[in-house]
Amino acid sequence: MGWKRIGTAFAVVLLLLGFTTWPVVRVHLQAIAILKLVSGQPVPRLISAVIQEPVESKVIEFPAGGAMVRARMYLPRRRAHAPALVVLHGVHHLGMNEPRLMSFAAAMASCGLQVLTPELPNIKDYHIDADSVRTIADSAQWFASQTGGPVGVMGLSFSGGLALVAAADPMYERSFKFVFAVGSQDEMSRVAQFYLTGRELRPDGTVEELSPHEYGALVLEYEHLDDFVPASDVAAVRAVLREHLYENKQAELGAMNQATVVQRAEAVALMDTNSPKTRARLAAAEILRRKEMDGLSPHGILKTMTTPVYLLHGEADNIIPSAETLWMAHELPNTALRAALISPTLSHLDLDGAKPGIWDELRLVHFFALVMQAAERN
Repeated sequence: MGWKRIGTAFAVVLLLLGFTTWPVVRVHLQAIAILKLVSGQPVPRLISAVIQEPVESKVIEFPAGGAMVRARMYLPRRRAHAPALVVLHGVHHLGMNEPRLMSFAAAMASCGLQVLTPELPNIKDYHIDADSVRTIADSAQWFASQTGGPVGVMGLSFSGGLALVAAADPMYERSFKFVFAVGSQDEMSRVAQFYLTGRELRPDGTVEELSPHEYGALVLEYEHLDDFVPASDVAAVRAVLREHLYENKQAELGAMNQATVVQRAEAVALMDTNSPKTRARLAAAEILRRKEMDGLSPHGILKTMTTPVYLLHGEADNIIPSAETLWMAHELPNTALRAALISPTLSHLDLDGAKPGIWDELRLVHFFALVMQAAERN
């Protein structure tokens, strides 16, 4: 998806309108610039000249929960007191150094926001747990203390759901200006069931059917590997699954060669996430871990949410199905839900949806403009 249609002509129209409605036009131009940059497209000169500015980045550390958190800060050079946004990486071994995250954070900073991307060590190691909720909350609180007010928090994939859990905590909610969840979960156990069945019920009673990506089930296996293999085999099988998740074929083969015959068979079975035997074991693990999953789910706490929330999801997302965003939108009070969009322009986190129309692209531009407007609001 090239975003070629959202370019110079649209920018000219917006700039002409800008003589009377500049604040609204400006956030839409910022949204176009961000989406162009993230999708690898050049920003039209008309927009670049008016909106963009140079960015500097640096790696920092700050105290959180009795430990030091590593993070990267992106700062617009010409705006000393820019509005603040925390951007949380998804479940990926590169963490704050994941290229898509870095591209997005730099794009947001070039449009006038100071952006903090904290490292979430457990999520980086494919563990979705309560420690990450605390790190997210502490990151928002620290950044708010540095910038003099609440900050926007954007969470990608499972981090978005954890950010909503953090924002609902009375101890931290004052540090959150808003939460922007992209491709995120409402109820972890329901997502786990989707990995088994390829089906998920929507709030209106219809059923979403997709072929689940192996990634989601593999993350659940990797996180709770002791539910699947004997303790003596955990280290060897984890080494294989880790490299498989990293998509490092050579290292995966090396880990396989280091394993015993039994351990290799266990790893191969777990990587076949569609086999009836593996799905049965996943189902048993889901029942065993359901209480833990409930604590990592926004479901059940959204009804009393006061922090403004923005929800975005790819229509054909087969890692976390878009029905999860529909459930969140259904549960949130009208006073908290500011915007929700299920978009065919997205897959899970990438702008590579199948053949979106120009109206789909314009809706996504407008959605990002609303987020930019919220970030800049005092």
